Formats: sequence, structure tokens, C-alpha cells
Amino acid sequence: MSSSPKFSAEERAAMKDRAAELKAGSRRTGAAEKAAAEESAVLAKIAEMPLPDRATAQRLLTVVADAAPELTPKLYYGQPGWARAGKVIVFFRSGLMDKARYSTLGFSGEAALDEAGGFWPTSYALESLTDDSAATVAALVQRASRR
Repeated sequence: MSSSPKFSAEERAAMKDRAAELKAGSRRTGAAEKAAAEESAVLAKIAEMPLPDRATAQRLLTVVADAAPELTPKLYYGQPGWARAGKVIVFFRSGLMDKARYSTLGFSGEAALDEAGGFWPTSYALESLTDDSAATVAALVQRASRR
């Protein structure tokens, strides 16, 4: 009997997406070409999302760009993310595409969200992006992108 872990179809798809992202990135030469290709890939991924996640991701594009214009769109395990110097700071995972109960807004280890006491959240359930939650997201993104 094998004791190896079994991955779900969604997990296997995310790993394949990440491998394809890395392979595509290694073929590009110039920074401008890479940035344009990354943004196109993020926009294409968002276009594939079912509603309401597509609308949430499209609004996140604006919220993140306004809050931290230095971050650039970048796929992160097949989902939209925003990076500084190629390292993803914040990302959005579609709950509908992942067959999960809710979507997730997450922050990577590169995010500057550390708090005194050694305990802080790194992801949030995101069912919809209201004006209030968009303001909270903007504040978190601003804080996370400081470094």
C-alpha cells in the first residue's frame, strides 16, 4: 500500500500551471516583454473565471493598481497575482475555479504584514468585493508592498 499523498485535480492543475508559468518566463528576454506577457496572461485567466469571481478579480486589478502602482500583474499557480521585482506579494484564488466554498485573497511570504507578537493573517475569504472590503484590501496591499 502506497503512503504517498494524493493531490486533487485542482492541485494537479495548479502545479501544471505553475510549471508552464516558469517555462514561459524563461523564454522571454526583455523586462518590458515579460511584463506585457504577464499582464496578458493575468487578464486571460480572469476572463476564464466564472461570474462573480471574474467581476471580483477585475475589480481587484483596479484596487491593487491604485493602492500599490509599483506591483505588476503576474500569474501565481495559475491565478492572478501582483508582484514586486518578480516576487508575488498578493494573489487571488477563484473559489469557483478551485471548487471551494469561497475565493481567497492571499499574501505571500514577501508581504510586509508582520505584526508584533509573531501572529498575523496571510489570507482572507473573499465572497464579494464591497466598497468597505475594497478599502480594507487597498490598505492591506499598501502595507504588504512596503519593503
